[in-house]
Amino acid sequence: MKSFRYLAAALLAFIIWGFFSLAIRPLAGYASLDILFFRVFISVTLMMVIGVFARRAAWKETIQLFRKMTPAERRNWWLVTAGGGALLTANWFFFIYVMNHVSVKVASFSYLICPILTTVLAFFILKEKLRWQQWIAVALSLVSCVMLALGHFADTAFSLIVAISYALYLIIQRRAGPVDKFVLLTIQMAFSALCLLPFYPVWGHNPGWDGFFLGMTSLIAVCFTIIPLMLNLYALQGANSSTVGILLYINPLINFALAIFYFGEKVTVMQLIAYSIIGFSILLFNAHYLRAMFTKPMWKKPLDRVSGPRRRNA
Repeated sequence: MKSFRYLAAALLAFIIWGFFSLAIRPLAGYASLDILFFRVFISVTLMMVIGVFARRAAWKETIQLFRKMTPAERRNWWLVTAGGGALLTANWFFFIYVMNHVSVKVASFSYLICPILTTVLAFFILKEKLRWQQWIAVALSLVSCVMLALGHFADTAFSLIVAISYALYLIIQRRAGPVDKFVLLTIQMAFSALCLLPFYPVWGHNPGWDGFFLGMTSLIAVCFTIIPLMLNLYALQGANSSTVGILLYINPLINFALAIFYFGEKVTVMQLIAYSIIGFSILLFNAHYLRAMFTKPMWKKPLDRVSGPRRRNA
């Protein structure tokens, strides 16, 4: 029963993120930078409070791990952490801008191609291997991008910017070492907040006095940042990473459905064909993960606990 909870937590996290557009679109009349400022400031404040009261052990482990590092390792860790914070902040800004000023459909496409793009970049940057089926899926994804760019080049460019910024963030996360993910994200968010703070008096419009704006950005910070993040971290303790990777596509698929059926965005025949191609490429790209899901348990096997030394047979 507990194993099912891990899977349910991952599923709920991606479903929540899938409905993110319902909280972002009502803020379309506000500047994207203002939304970013308040999302980062509120999120990092809440994460620090959670860290103090609920994640003390993780912080102590991180400090001990940091003390054991050599000066070169510490310098690299800070560079990776700062780079991750900068990329995450950039991704959030681009996503907010695309969602509110381009279309929900374009934003959803960004996260449809993001996992494939992440693997391709990891092939070139981290020298990770790709299966031949995955290379075919990459080629099909490229075809779909070209089809979408015909007559809608700016939209496709925005999709790629959002996808690339998050893909690079995920790759950098792999270089962060065995640090607690919540602690790492809190440090990255704190770095982001410190970098944004000097720009707020210059570029911010102080919409925090607006009760509606403050309420919606608080909702975004709590319901669409902190809660799904905690659910995802909990899920990764017991669910297989391949299973979580497949569930990741629930987020953009819900966004895409909302774009068409709720926000009334139009889809041309060419776009429909392109999205169908990217859907097939996703299935092909994740074929080995899908097979594993049906042939192996969808959650990790718990480690056997031994209470005391075993007695030898006399």
